[in-house]
Amino acid sequence: MLTVENISKNYGEVKAVQHLSFTCREGEIFGLLGENGAGKTTTFRMIMGLLDAKEGTILLDGKPIDYTKTDQIGFVTEERSLLTKLTVEEQAQFYGILKNMSEKEIETALAFWLKRFHMEEYKTRKIKELSKGNQQKIQFICAVMHQPKLLILDEPFTGLDPINVELLKEAIYDLKKEGCMIIFSSHQMEYIEEFCEKLVILVKGKAILNGYLKDIKKAYGMKRIEIIGNVMKEDFEQVKGITKIKKQQDKWILEIDQEDVVQKVFQAIEGKKISKFEAMEPTLNEIFIEKVGEAK
Repeated sequence: MLTVENISKNYGEVKAVQHLSFTCREGEIFGLLGENGAGKTTTFRMIMGLLDAKEGTILLDGKPIDYTKTDQIGFVTEERSLLTKLTVEEQAQFYGILKNMSEKEIETALAFWLKRFHMEEYKTRKIKELSKGNQQKIQFICAVMHQPKLLILDEPFTGLDPINVELLKEAIYDLKKEGCMIIFSSHQMEYIEEFCEKLVILVKGKAILNGYLKDIKKAYGMKRIEIIGNVMKEDFEQVKGITKIKKQQDKWILEIDQEDVVQKVFQAIEGKKISKFEAMEPTLNEIFIEKVGEAK
């Protein structure tokens, strides 16, 4: 288990991370969210032992993270971290040796992942000759080829087309099934909703929301109603508690301020021909915008 307890880090007068705590267990995907400059990268660097926390502790399986533990961590950075003049094979050898893998282990792992990502023919190609999407897949391979206990993914789908996104998703789910602890960061909230059981949202280094995604959504209640049917705006615009009404093609979308408005809307259109009436939880994107806005 990864345990981050009350960590803080300053850069001069700037408080990059303030009293941050969370845990990530084996086979769990944890979301670390925030705007640019919120403290995510600083947190990653402290977890990997590249920066020392001003206060607090970070433990992997109950022990501090030092050079005896870093071989158990993989990291896909948001920026490309590849040596572009090397071939794919040379790049893998370089990272594998840094992770104390033998030549045979590197060769076996590289062959496995290249085949999985349909990239066998790229083994002897230079990194600079690859597309951005293929470079991203090589970056992922280098991060996981040593079978890390903890994997940090910072915008892992950058540059990937939908087909390759699905390939990478399948790989991430398989790593989760094998017990890998995964910290996932992305500005694309649909990926966080799909992957993460727990999450933290940071604003200026401070956690403004922390917990299980299902509990966070439940606490917000139903915030939106979608209706398809033989209805008009006049049918429900007098209902108190509706804060916004809009239409998208054949669908009406009502934003509401509290959950009991759902029943009022249902009663207002009773007797109409309705093919869809759905009360929906807020999306993580909506929660993120609201909470970050409040914090500012």
